[in-house]
Formats: sequence, C-alpha cells, structure tokens
Amino acid sequence: MDFREHIQMGIPNDLPAKKERSLHLSHPPKRKDILTVEEKRLAIRNALRYFPSKWHPTLAPEFAKELKTYGRIYMYRFQPDYKMYARSIEEYPAKTAQAAAIMLMIQNNLDPAVAQHPQELITYGGNGAVFQNWAQYLLTMQYLSEMTNEQTLHMYSGHPMGLFPSSKDAPRVVVTNGMMVPNYSQPDDWEKFNALGVTQYGQMTAGSFMYIGPQGIVHGTAITVMNAFRKVLKADESPKGKIFLTAGLGGMSGAQPKAGNIAGCITICAEVNPAAATKRYEQGWVDELIDDLDILVNRTHKAVQQKEVVSLAYIGNVVEVWERFYSENMYVHLGSDQTSLHNPWAGGYYPVGLTFAEANDMMGTNPQVFKEKVRQSLRRHADAINLHAAKGTYFFDYGNAFLLEASRAGANVMAENKIDFKYPSYVQDILGPMCFDYGFGPFRWVCASGNLHDLQKTDAIALSVMQEIKETAPKEIQQQLQDNIKWIQEAEQNQLVVGSQARILYADAEGRAKIALAFNTAIANGELSAPVILGRDHHDVSGTDSPYRETSNIYDGSRFTADMSIHNVIGDSFRGATWVSIHNGGGVGWGEVMNGGFGLVLDGSADAERKLNNMLFFDVNNGISRRSWARNDEAIFAIQREMARTPTLKITLPNLVHKELLENLF
Repeated sequence: MDFREHIQMGIPNDLPAKKERSLHLSHPPKRKDILTVEEKRLAIRNALRYFPSKWHPTLAPEFAKELKTYGRIYMYRFQPDYKMYARSIEEYPAKTAQAAAIMLMIQNNLDPAVAQHPQELITYGGNGAVFQNWAQYLLTMQYLSEMTNEQTLHMYSGHPMGLFPSSKDAPRVVVTNGMMVPNYSQPDDWEKFNALGVTQYGQMTAGSFMYIGPQGIVHGTAITVMNAFRKVLKADESPKGKIFLTAGLGGMSGAQPKAGNIAGCITICAEVNPAAATKRYEQGWVDELIDDLDILVNRTHKAVQQKEVVSLAYIGNVVEVWERFYSENMYVHLGSDQTSLHNPWAGGYYPVGLTFAEANDMMGTNPQVFKEKVRQSLRRHADAINLHAAKGTYFFDYGNAFLLEASRAGANVMAENKIDFKYPSYVQDILGPMCFDYGFGPFRWVCASGNLHDLQKTDAIALSVMQEIKETAPKEIQQQLQDNIKWIQEAEQNQLVVGSQARILYADAEGRAKIALAFNTAIANGELSAPVILGRDHHDVSGTDSPYRETSNIYDGSRFTADMSIHNVIGDSFRGATWVSIHNGGGVGWGEVMNGGFGLVLDGSADAERKLNNMLFFDVNNGISRRSWARNDEAIFAIQREMARTPTLKITLPNLVHKELLENLF
C-alpha cells in the first residue's frame, strides 16, 4: 500500500509485526507505578477495545509489559512504517482541504525533527502529547480522510470519539485534553488517569496540533530578553557581552540560545541531558558545547571581555553554574529557568548531585526519595539565585512554574507579605503590560504547500502589512511593531524553520486580520500555491487563564478564574475556526492552567475572508476586554482604540476608584 492507502485504512486489517523502541530517539522516563492490580487490568481492557478480539491474546501480555516497563501503553506495534513529517497538502487523502490541513499539522507535531519523544507521541515539555497511543493516531487520520465539510470530529484527550453531522460553518475538529472534574486535577491524578488510558496532557500547542518547533518560543524569548535588557540597561547600552543565564535545552527551552543570539547577548544555558544539548548544537541553535565547569568559566570570562554575542550550552546542572559564577564574582545581568518544572517528579527537573541516568532510574524506582532530592535542589537553586539578585541580577520566572515549585519545596522565594513571590513572572513585568494588554501575541502560520517560496512570499506580505500599520500607529505600540518588523526581516537568515514551512510574529487584532486577508488574497490570485494554516500559541492575549503566567498581571482577584479561555474557544468555534482546542494543563502544570487554541485554514475564498475577520477579531479582543475590566491601563487604552475603530464593539469599562476612599473603611 502507498501512504494514502495506509491513512485510509486506519487500524490495519492484519496484525502488524511487533516493533521495539528505537535506540536513536529520545524517550520519556518511566512513569510512576501508580495503578492497583485491578486498575492495571482496566488499563489493558481500555487499550484492547481498539482492536478485534482475535488479537487480544497476543496484545494483552504485550500491553501489560509496556505498562509495567514504561508506565504507559503506547502500542508501539501500531506505529506506521511510513516516514512521519508534514507533507504537501495535496498528498493527503481527504475530501476537504480543511481535513487535509489538520492531517498535515498532526504529522508535523509528530515529526522526529520536531517532537521531543516521537514514538510516544509527545511533542514537547516531557508530557505534551498529541495522542495517548498509536491506535488513536491511526483512527484519527482515517476519520479525517473520510470527513466532509458538514461533519465534525470530536476528540476526547487524544481519543477520536467520532464524526458527527454538523455544518460548513462548524469547526471540523473539536479537541479537549485533560478535562477533569476539579477535585481530580492533581499531578497524581494525571499519572493515574493517563495510565488508565482515559485522559492526557496536551500541553499548550501539542494537543491542538499547532506546535511549529522551537521557532515559536524563540520569538517569544527574543522579545522577552530584549525587553528585559531594556529594563536593566541604560538607553545607550548594548546587551553585547552581558550574561543571560538559564537552563533547559529540550523542546521549548531549546530555543533560548538562538533567542539570546537574536537579542545580542551572551547566553549560557545548562542542560543535564547530553543528547538534548547535542541535538540543539547539531541543529545550529547553540554555538558551543561545553561539559567542564572550569572551561565554561574561562570561556565566559573571554566572552565578557570581548563583548561577544554567543550562546554556550553547558552539559551539567545549572545550580552548579549559579554557585560557581557567584564564587568567581561573575556578574549575571539576566537570569531565568526553562526546565519543565510543571512536571517536577517525572523528568521535568533534574536535581543537582545526581547524574542524568541516576535521576531517570530513581524517579521510577524510588519516587519518594527522588521527590525529596528535587526539593533539596530547588532550595539550593533559589539560594544561589538570591545571592546573585542581591548583587543586581534581574531574575524573572519564565512561566515554567519554577517559583511555584520552589515555594512548595520551602525555598526562599516568597516576598515579605508571604503571598507574592519575590521575583516577577516575565508576564507581570514584560509580556503582560508591554504586549498582551495591547493585544500583541503569537500569531503563526504554516504554508500547506511545504514550499519555501510560499514561506518567503508570506514573510514579504507580513512585513509590508506591519510596516504600513506602523506608519500611523500610536506611540504606545510603536516598539512592539518595530521589534516584529525586525524579527520578520531577519527570520529567514536566522534559520528558524524546523519541520513545516512555518512562521510566527507578534501582532494585534488589526495586524493579524490584515496579514491574514493579504494571505487569502494572495492564494486567490495564485501568488501562493496552496492554502495557509493560521494559528497561535495558546500563550496569548485571550487563550489562557494561568495565574502564575499569562494572567499573572491581572490584579482584580480574577486571575484564578478560567472564564476567558473557555469563552475564547467557544467564541472562536462559531466565528469560523477550522478547529478549536481546550486543555487543562500547560507550561505551568496540570491543574494550574486552562488554555484554548484554534486553527484556521485560508483557501483564498470569500468564505475564508468572512471567517478570518470575525474570528481573529474576537480571539484577541476577548482578552483585551477582560484585561481592561481588571483595570490594566494598557488594555483600557487598547480596547477604547478598538471601539473607536469598530462601532459594533461595545465593552463594559471599569470606573476607577481613588485609593484614599478605601483606606479607612475597615
């Protein structure tokens, strides 16, 4: 059979030969042994229901062995033999271009060049899964190949529940991940119910098929680091020769050294996994690999003296780097952390004092001791950062739950009021007031042709639109526009594409709609050879309710509510999105965040134009409205400007209260 026939078949007619895990790919650590014997039997029953009963005697012991060995049932036997990557949209067997585009995005998220643990269907973040197992993948692709433009596929945490009749204006796919009854949303609940095969952790863009490799986080990190340096340097100072110290070179965090180079500083990024560090080096995302702390110190001294722009990957634990730099009196201008601390007990954070292999073994064989090792390391980690901060280092939490988990470990990270953290979230200080409140967030697109020429053409279109908007934009958003103009001008030379021909920039509602409209027109007149798929990171203005990250700069007491993200996905769904998704969990952890995303296929039609205008407008302004109601000055400015631009928009604005009025009331 050829590729198209394999897709259309779904679950194979004949039992395929058994497959083993590849020794050449990265794999997650063994998950916690958390199920009772009876629950393990239930997990096997749940897995076997995808297959005819005549296969059960063969598959039952095989799946039991997977569960015992890895803590999950991945169904390796059913991994397809064809190569996994984003093909041109014409290569997919589909009755509608929308379905073919979704198939393309799914395969891109599972491409070994993109995915962190591709054989386990995990895209990034240690547990950000597209599917729980290979049976779900096979069925989903089959359903998409059969789907008409009057059907919708409903997906429950990776499981394709089925195709339902709907309408042309309905989303083609509706995705939920990790939707738990609130009292069952602790980390161990994820371990248990994921092992049972009934839920999964979709991260942010993995479970919604919208991850485009590290390019997305490169852009966000570059914007963050540039603005962080603007906070700590004088107006005429350059970041050259200034140190940005951080950790993590995995799926998302691997973007940090490339972003540091774009921002123009010295980036030092520690990574305990030699394979992850080597992968980023081979991809050209980091300039130099160093595995000796003495060599790192000497190399950093040289970089500072010569005012270099360079990225150094240190294969080792970042705690030791913080401590050694302090003893060497090396001044760190910026500090952060991008380890996957939303997942601290299962490979998201590796404690100092253990090798990578020792830690991987201990988290499965002795999880309680491993948990205490992590807590000890976090306390030591925070102590070292505190010493640097006392000398002037600007440390910010980069939304990975570092401060949250450090506080839970008893580390010295709390402010004097014992409520707030002593260090800001990067959203509180940078992205919230400077970007999100104004409506600027991560707008991305994928050229469905897979053609570099199409990507170059879209870059040129986006640049032209942004430059035109900047000519008449108010001073409040001039810097945001200029940063993104610079980004798109340099995007190709920075070699940011991994997997699909994709691009990202930060734009507000006006920018997103005008860029999308220009794309749609270019498709209609033949300047672009195939549809363009629009999306965004959930890490945006409206998509995510996350009290320690995306909504950390909301101070009216509502940052722990999740109305915004739910309204976002519902509102997008009936305004024209091709697919929508809503997840429990994300970059800061299971039970700590709700986030929603979308995909929108532009095909050059008048229908696509109608949908993009309606949906993109709401997708941004929903969040600005909520932020303005929280009394954020920048958001009040932005929504008043939007109401002036759009007479049919009517938003409830807050009446501001003088603080003196409140002082003697209680």
